[in-house]
Amino acid sequence: MKYFSRHIVMPIHLNSTKSLCCGQLLSWVNEEASIFASCQMRSQFHIAKVISEINFMAPAQTSDIIEFGFELVSLGQSSVTVRCKIRNKVNHAPIAFIDKMVFVNVNENGLPIPHGMRANAA
Repeated sequence: MKYFSRHIVMPIHLNSTKSLCCGQLLSWVNEEASIFASCQMRSQFHIAKVISEINFMAPAQTSDIIEFGFELVSLGQSSVTVRCKIRNKVNHAPIAFIDKMVFVNVNENGLPIPHGMRANAA
């Protein structure tokens, strides 16, 4: 797994228990995973089709730097499936894990179209 991006947890990102709000984390994950999928498909027109359950393992606190790791799991004709791990940058403690995120390449009408990647190219 390669870690591609980082965010710093600031007070505005916290929930009532003073840890990173899951909604904020999911917003970051969606953005970062979408960028990763875009790079894999070489396309800017895609949608998130599936995001599997999210396993939260540990909270992140103010001033923690968290990093997002992604790997390509599989290719469909018009889709890519991605796995995501979020961890603390300093101690590498796992924060959350998403086993399956599926992104679909679409045309200007929102209909699936082949991305043109081959399985061995992944």
